[in-house]
Amino acid sequence: MQDLVPAVFLRRRQRFFADCRLDDGRDVCAHCPNTGSMKTLLGAGRRALLRPANDPRRKLAWTLVLLEVEDGAWALVDTSLPNRIVHDGILAGRVAEIPAGGGLRREPRLESGRRLDLALHSEVGGEVLGWVEIKNVTMASATRPRRADFPDAVTSRGRAHLEELAGLAASGRRAIQFFLLGRGDCDRIGLAPEIDPDYAATLIEVSRQGVEVIAYGLDLSGGSIRLGTRVPVELE
Repeated sequence: MQDLVPAVFLRRRQRFFADCRLDDGRDVCAHCPNTGSMKTLLGAGRRALLRPANDPRRKLAWTLVLLEVEDGAWALVDTSLPNRIVHDGILAGRVAEIPAGGGLRREPRLESGRRLDLALHSEVGGEVLGWVEIKNVTMASATRPRRADFPDAVTSRGRAHLEELAGLAASGRRAIQFFLLGRGDCDRIGLAPEIDPDYAATLIEVSRQGVEVIAYGLDLSGGSIRLGTRVPVELE
């Protein structure tokens, strides 16, 4: 986080724009990469961390990366980062459940034409051993303290990913739904059937069909944003 600039979050506009106030008093408009609902994250006056753009051709000179949540913790709102964080964490050996001796390929295209986030390869021959789909979880549960629930909006795309994973698991290879717990004031992940009952039911069903459900948190220590340790997932 060493290259991030502190600010105060003021408001979100038209999903893509976040008005913020820098510590020097300047009001700036930052790009908001998260086009979802950002439920339980948006509140005027919260601290924010922005990344300055290095490309002079960009219309917006800032990107919203982190927002303050409860107890001085941070939530990851830059949706361009979760896949990279998980990818780098697996390669660094931080995910005991997913050894990556044979390497990873990002955004592999399946026979169906749909893409998942990662493909796991064997050390010899480069055979595909499994697939990983990654979701960033940032919505605080309405009823369970210190739990973050997924999804924060209806997601037919997310449900289609689960069905794709179930089909891959049936072929005998690994199929993994990987949740990144993207807020530091929570220590576990659950489902939000009150928001999307179909997604919740589908995840429970595919988990019984061989799809692995794994979740890890974030580590924001040492001035970096990287993968932390495993956290529990509560499906029921």
